[in-house]
Amino acid sequence: MAESFFSSLKKERIRKHIYKTRDLARAGVCDYIEMFYNLTRRHSHSGGVSPEEFELASL
Repeated sequence: MAESFFSSLKKERIRKHIYKTRDLARAGVCDYIEMFYNLTRRHSHSGGVSPEEFELASL
């Protein structure tokens, strides 16, 4: 699962941006994880819904 995450991170964020500083790269990766990957990106292991939607459905 970790390999899948890092593959997605590289394809969807890292290779599409050129960061001038390490701090900008760190902020870009954090933004990807917190604002896209965890909230809106659909995951096949959770039935095609985002992690947030999956969590809300299980409450």
